[in-house]
Amino acid sequence: MCFLHHTNLGLANLQEGLINNQGVLASKVMINKKHIISGAVPILFALTLIGACKKLLPTDRDYFNTEARFTQTLYKPVMGRTTLMSDNFDAQSSSQPLTFKIVNPRNSDGIIAPELIKPFDVLVWKKAYTGKETSLEEIENKRAIEQHPLFEIREHSGEFILWAASNSRVLKALPDSGYTFDVEVTNNGGRRYFNNLKLQAYRERAYEPNRIDAISGASSNAPIRLNSINNFKAQRTGDPLTIGDVKVDFNKKQGSTGSSLTFRFLDSIGQSIDPAKFNLTAWNKLVHGFNMEKTASYVKYNVAYPIPLVEIPTAYTTVDGKEATLKFSYDRLGFGGIKETADMSFNFNIYEKGEWEIIFSFTRDNPKFTNE
Repeated sequence: MCFLHHTNLGLANLQEGLINNQGVLASKVMINKKHIISGAVPILFALTLIGACKKLLPTDRDYFNTEARFTQTLYKPVMGRTTLMSDNFDAQSSSQPLTFKIVNPRNSDGIIAPELIKPFDVLVWKKAYTGKETSLEEIENKRAIEQHPLFEIREHSGEFILWAASNSRVLKALPDSGYTFDVEVTNNGGRRYFNNLKLQAYRERAYEPNRIDAISGASSNAPIRLNSINNFKAQRTGDPLTIGDVKVDFNKKQGSTGSSLTFRFLDSIGQSIDPAKFNLTAWNKLVHGFNMEKTASYVKYNVAYPIPLVEIPTAYTTVDGKEATLKFSYDRLGFGGIKETADMSFNFNIYEKGEWEIIFSFTRDNPKFTNE
């Protein structure tokens, strides 16, 4: 505004100078130059000051909240199973990304534990498993072997993972007090150390359900039972069969490098029951297996382990995806020609690759498959 005001004044004076004389003109032009310069200087000064102030304004920087913390400091996973321990770090609005690193892992004597640092071969999913894969090859093409420590922390989440390759031959298991370690957490705003977190892992248990003591690894020999049994009638007495009348066993073929799952059914004297008697069973959809082999004494599938492969709901799992589920059923004609449908169900996990059998033994009496 000052610049325009003085410029207009100069033009008016210039016109006046032309009317009067040349000397007066020169004098007035010089005067108006002084007005222009004097008006522009404050503006230039203000612009310079604004620029300088911008340089002095504080800039955003990363922030590390001193209240950030691990919400869980003791971890007790089961070895032999890939286990993710999540939702365990409260960042308290600290700037992301945070970077996590396990440091100084040590055993109960305070001695550095190289077994927690050394990389091992672990099986890692590279593509998502859906439960709709149509061959073992398709499943295995989604996984790859990588080198990882058996126990590690995810770099930017703070989640801990114990890989399925872990076992009590390599890592210390309860009742040993396990390991103590520290975690370094950093971002561009700072660095903090969280000390004396603990890993106390249970020894591996190859399948669930089981009657294996979690600490000692000894079996109690108590029978494993079905989840449900409905409308089974005893062959000799006609009485209902109950969960207590069926015993479930897991057997693994030792020394084998195969990858299969076989189902067998035994009567009260240990003789095979033909699986075909369970005539309503959806054998082709019983497990996520391939190349089914069905005989008068067993049904066998080629499968990938663990079972289930991933903890997601599929056609072969419980609703929450945590267990595989089996259903065997058949029908017969009861009194009065009324059709009776019987079924039994069993939920399970197998974590260790191998040639496994699950055997269902009817211990008190045999199921009645014939019509009345």
